[in-house]
Amino acid sequence: MSSTLYFNGPILTMDEDNSRPEAVLTEGQIIKAVGTEAALRAEMPAGSREHDLQGHTLIPAFLDPHGHFPDPGFIRLFRVDLSSPPRGDCADMATALERLRAKAADTPKGEWVMGVLFDNTAIAEARMPTRLELDSVSTDHPIWVIHASGHNGSANSLALQNHGVNRDTPDPLGGRFGRDMDTGALTGLIEGISAMGDMGDTDFLITRERFWQGFQATRDEYLSQGVTFAQNAWTSRKMLEHFASLPADQDPGYDLVLLPIGEDEPEVTEGPDAVDWPGNPHFNLGPRKLFTDGAFQLQTALLSKPYHKPVDPEHPCGMTYADAQAHSAEVKRLHRLGYQIHCHCNGDGGAEMFIDAVEKALAECPRADHRHTIIHGQILRDDQLQRMAELGMTVSFFPAHIHFWGDRHFDTFLGPERAQRISPAASAERFGLRYTIHNDASVTPTRPLHLAHCAVNRTTASGRVLGEDQKISPLSALKAQTIDAAWQVFQEDQRGSIEVGKLADLAILSRNPLEEADQLLKTTVLTTVRRGETVFQDFSADRV
Repeated sequence: MSSTLYFNGPILTMDEDNSRPEAVLTEGQIIKAVGTEAALRAEMPAGSREHDLQGHTLIPAFLDPHGHFPDPGFIRLFRVDLSSPPRGDCADMATALERLRAKAADTPKGEWVMGVLFDNTAIAEARMPTRLELDSVSTDHPIWVIHASGHNGSANSLALQNHGVNRDTPDPLGGRFGRDMDTGALTGLIEGISAMGDMGDTDFLITRERFWQGFQATRDEYLSQGVTFAQNAWTSRKMLEHFASLPADQDPGYDLVLLPIGEDEPEVTEGPDAVDWPGNPHFNLGPRKLFTDGAFQLQTALLSKPYHKPVDPEHPCGMTYADAQAHSAEVKRLHRLGYQIHCHCNGDGGAEMFIDAVEKALAECPRADHRHTIIHGQILRDDQLQRMAELGMTVSFFPAHIHFWGDRHFDTFLGPERAQRISPAASAERFGLRYTIHNDASVTPTRPLHLAHCAVNRTTASGRVLGEDQKISPLSALKAQTIDAAWQVFQEDQRGSIEVGKLADLAILSRNPLEEADQLLKTTVLTTVRRGETVFQDFSADRV
């Protein structure tokens, strides 16, 4: 069993005392000792490897607190990237249609063409593509363009036909099919998870072979960013079957927690009709996932007060994805079954539904240390943060929104006042509410150091600062992606900090991220260690 000594650089343990040891000794997959260099040298076995940090900083590897692994790999390999600035370069409808046309020309007739990461708020025309525009790309291919948020999309005529939708199809609860106001003809727009159905799933069009190709691509990307543990935070039965296809004795090179769709439980993971699970130790079932609302970019996130500049007079505060009474019943059911719940709540109105439901569930069925979690919680109010702390809840914020959509929050979605409170992590700290921060990949790319910058410096793409009083320290931003992220999914005894007995999952950074907070963007990942073995290295001159 190989041992490695790490020394000669700052070591940020992320333990309870924020201790700063001189050295770390790993043995096999486990951290064996933490302390002074002299003591560990006396302890390390003969033949141990020595890793001189050369002044670089050692931290526990990052954990992704919320995302959709391996969707980023699916996008890179099989879909058409239509992202707009500041993420991509698709600035207008003509560019988007041309990219789809090129993909269609290279795709056999009858097979799907899927565009992703399209953002109606960032292109020149400020709208989604229409059915007729997508028909102009091809009538021989079903074409589906899904929004960057994953909460709506546009389809051509053949895709609508394959989806079983026509002009007489009624709108489901929490969703709607776009119709021309004068003629009633379908526009191609499909809004909401209930309306999108399978077309809204991250595994849409993914075969078993494509799943593992996407898995490997995403794994390599995440490891290059120092991330060794991630989530699939909306795991359908089909996706569970893909993960379950890995034999129990094989290491896929990555560790994941899977969040089954709440409404499908317990049938999907327990009982006679459950997915046949081989028990691979690298894939663990975690919280069950629910939704209350949609996305800010589409103004379907549910607010308690109207949007700053509403686009839908009939729904000025957004939309609910679930009836409040039915949602409360579902929360109570999952809570009684003993599951932890992660619930997507973007707006404060959506969050209120979940907080109320958790409060009722706990009143009827008290349960200690449940860690029910609001996902996103982008404009949680102080009264809500206080209630959550009292109820033993937690939250995972989405501060990447500040960079990618912050200017639009200020100008259009929330307005100048509410935009200052987006991802109010500092307020959460004041109420003693433990939290994490995430990228929600593939909505935004998994980049932990950029994410830390967003939470610490809170600057939009244009350079505007949103919420000076909501800035958090670099240490808090790192803990939110290491030990606190482990705690949020009951993994704190195994990973998330550099402590004896935990997994030797480590990252080496080019500089100490706790120094000069405004320089976080210049900090890079040089090495990633997973279970004691180096799985990524980049010592190129331009990164050191």
